[in-house]
Amino acid sequence: MPDAVLNIAECCLLPSDHLKKQDDTVVVVWRDEGFDDSRVNSLTLKELRDQVMMVANALDVTFSTGDAIAIDMPMTVTAVIIYLAIVLAGCVVVSIADSFAAKEIATRLRVSKAKGIFTQDFIVRGGKKFPLYSRVVDANSCKAIVVPSVGKDVEIQLREYDLSWKDFLSRVSHLPRPNDYYPVYQPIDSVTNILFSSGTTGEPKAIPWTQLAPIRCAADSWGLCNCEAGDIFCWPTNLGWVMGPILLYSCFLSGTTLALYHGSPLDRGFGKFIQDARVTHLGTVPSLVKTWKNTCCMDGLDWTSIKSFASTGEVSNVDDDLWLSSRSYYKPIIECCGGTELGSSYIQGSFLQPQAFGAFSTASMTTGLVILDENGNAYPNDQPCIGEVGLIPIYLGATDRLLNADHEEVYFKGMPMYQGMHLRRHGDIVRRMVGGYFVVQGRADDTMNLGGIKTSSVEIERVCDRADENVLETAAVSVTPVNGGPEQLAIFVVLKKESKSEPIKLKMKFSRAIHSNLNPLFKVSYVKIVPEFPRTASNKLLRRVLRDKLQQELAVRSRL
Repeated sequence: MPDAVLNIAECCLLPSDHLKKQDDTVVVVWRDEGFDDSRVNSLTLKELRDQVMMVANALDVTFSTGDAIAIDMPMTVTAVIIYLAIVLAGCVVVSIADSFAAKEIATRLRVSKAKGIFTQDFIVRGGKKFPLYSRVVDANSCKAIVVPSVGKDVEIQLREYDLSWKDFLSRVSHLPRPNDYYPVYQPIDSVTNILFSSGTTGEPKAIPWTQLAPIRCAADSWGLCNCEAGDIFCWPTNLGWVMGPILLYSCFLSGTTLALYHGSPLDRGFGKFIQDARVTHLGTVPSLVKTWKNTCCMDGLDWTSIKSFASTGEVSNVDDDLWLSSRSYYKPIIECCGGTELGSSYIQGSFLQPQAFGAFSTASMTTGLVILDENGNAYPNDQPCIGEVGLIPIYLGATDRLLNADHEEVYFKGMPMYQGMHLRRHGDIVRRMVGGYFVVQGRADDTMNLGGIKTSSVEIERVCDRADENVLETAAVSVTPVNGGPEQLAIFVVLKKESKSEPIKLKMKFSRAIHSNLNPLFKVSYVKIVPEFPRTASNKLLRRVLRDKLQQELAVRSRL
């Protein structure tokens, strides 16, 4: 429909007979960590709409239509309200994960040209407070609106030009109808969200989502995960990662209730919330499942309301999947694999097909894919094989631009033609097995996946090279455990001439440096000192050779 306009946030807030969603329908449920025996909190559609519209009015007082406004805080009810309000007001959300160090926050604010940022004073986990606002300040950020982590007002001194959440909302308290707002309507290809994905260069790629990406999110969740009216969907994530917006839109556009736990998903409190909220769809990452299994923290809880699980972000471990499925009478686990730039999964499981743990049964809706051999030729679609995946370029919801890189060069340059179409690069190595099921076996480039977060070797090496004065250079690779499971980070080191150091000492230094300068969620599993790195004739570092050598060593150790 040429010249058609909409506001995708408004679509989330309107009643719908088709979705069985009325003003008194509960659309969000949540619980705060430490209140495990309290009732589950809830918000109706009208209550959500009123709060979103109040924040949108306050945004109009402080910012202008089209401004980029960042969110750097846990995915709480307040964060969801802020997200929808920014889009409703015709502004652009800048997604920043609350785990990032100040340098990473600063990079994302600079690239997105953000005019403001919503954050919290602290992050509360396990009864302890971890500073968040101070990290935002260290990033030399723009105007910050600071939400209290506990209570009604912040507990810290703010910069002169920053605002507390309370003062921000007070700017519209004089309005006769502060909960009424007329949405800003824009074309379908207008940008509503800037997300970031690390590539093989040092700077993260700034990926703009249009209003089409949320529609794709909801379609996949409805068609492949069977999310519908009356269901309750929980997936511990953050609005700084792609799963945050995917979860938000998947719920509000399908009539599913969004379930949020304000705390750590690693402990029993999260599991009790799943039980008490009667969650029907639970999303996970494999490392999270492994923690639950190893600590026995979910023993004795009733998860029988769960109809299905979903898993993404890492390679799944079959034994861990079996344990997870058994928590709810062996319900299916829907595997999902996609990308921020796709706005969805390109390969997934489906309720319409038998599912195998750790495997994918189909390409997602509207997606076409082929597996390429070493010469860039597509294998026949019915042949078991392994190779780099190529995506058919006609892809609903995928990006057609990048804000700080050449979209054509990143996703299409060097990819072959297939049936008259230039294939789109994604970078995964995929195995098609007998019977047509797929297994994703890692990245084709030097990008790695750590704890569900995609990052590049270059980013990690830049930090580690400066961590110890004896280090000449480092090479970061990821390896898969012998028995399967999430990727683990290994750092190879070449020392300066006549310098000495020990792997244990370097491991501690690298861990501290990565924690402070990159991401505290990244864990160093192995450090190995070598005399030199393998390189090509053009001096390109062969990380894959290092990775394969370590993988072989680990396999030998496991047999001893």
